Amino acid sequence: MPTHMSRGEFIALIAMMFATIAFSIDAMLPALPEIGDELSPADPNRAQLILTSFVLGMGLGTFFTGPLSDAFGRKPVIFFGSLLYIAAATVAWFSSSLELVLIARVVQGIGAAAPRVVAVAIMRDLYTGREMARMMSIAMMIFTIFPAFAPMMGAGIIAIVGWRGIFAAFVLFSLICIFWMGLRLPEPLAPENRRPFRAPLLLDAVRQMLAHPTVRLSIIVQTLCLGMLFTMLTMVQPVYDVIFGKADSFPFWFGAVALVSGSASLLNAAIVVRVGMRRMVTWSLGAQVVLSGGVLAISGLDLPPDRLFAIFVFWQSCAFFMAGTTLGNLNAIAMEPMGHIAGMAASVIGAISTVLAAAIAAPIGLLFDGSLLPLAMGFVLMSIAGFALMLYMGRIEARRPA
Repeated sequence: MPTHMSRGEFIALIAMMFATIAFSIDAMLPALPEIGDELSPADPNRAQLILTSFVLGMGLGTFFTGPLSDAFGRKPVIFFGSLLYIAAATVAWFSSSLELVLIARVVQGIGAAAPRVVAVAIMRDLYTGREMARMMSIAMMIFTIFPAFAPMMGAGIIAIVGWRGIFAAFVLFSLICIFWMGLRLPEPLAPENRRPFRAPLLLDAVRQMLAHPTVRLSIIVQTLCLGMLFTMLTMVQPVYDVIFGKADSFPFWFGAVALVSGSASLLNAAIVVRVGMRRMVTWSLGAQVVLSGGVLAISGLDLPPDRLFAIFVFWQSCAFFMAGTTLGNLNAIAMEPMGHIAGMAASVIGAISTVLAAAIAAPIGLLFDGSLLPLAMGFVLMSIAGFALMLYMGRIEARRPA
């Protein structure tokens, strides 16, 4: 247990580390139109790459930060990652080209992976069993609520100092986090408990996971679910702005949707034990096939704007809700056969699915043409593929010897 911190203070620090990712993505959403106009006036859609480039870097960083913290300690890895995050945010702050901002965002994502991933390891170092579960639940509840307010924070910063001020806020946020941790939290991992970093072990973990059919399918489906989430995130602001003319009220709509869809984790926790993880994911993807198919069917119709907007907000809420009923379950399904390499497996699952999901979301986002058609088509294809793979997973497990 932390020697300098109360439990409340420790939970707040861990929640702040978790929130680094949400703040770095969601606070940028209101800035996309201004960034597009200033740095890519010929093709404003390219501003969406601000989001997927960060996600790509985060996925790459997830490969290494966990194993590196096992070798060198938790705090040094968080310090290094945070300094990388700060340096990249500073470069983006002063950049005059979109290309340089995108490179900086990839590096920023790599740095942001450190506090997000290592925070879980710190929790495991200091707490065990039900106490750890309780602490993690509280921290995750705070983390779930944070995205509801991040776009409003971004919009407030833009109104005061312009879009570049968001990168200054990232620097300040990270500085507060590392100074707080440095002053108040002792190093959780004793030197005698550290394990050397060995790249061959990481590669062997990748081989083992890809050779196991259930794990392999879980990673692919998790990639598709993350792909839908990232696609919605990259296109949601242009949809509100261009299609519905609601750029000014977008942060408030996004916050309301995020708060409502945050209840998905509570619903999942309440019923997953009874219905099972695989069935929960299959049902969620089946529902998304129907919903996205319906949106695709009406995307070419001349509906009244208010009615179409209501349909989109409902669909957006369901898309975010689906993340809460699929991602945790898919991660658990993939981890279950990998208990002997749990730490490595967690890094590999997170990295592969995040990097591939970013690679899926980026080109779909660039197809935005002022209609819901590209977004709905992407969702239809990904949800059908995910649903079919979950049914196939069920058949594989049914044939497995008891």
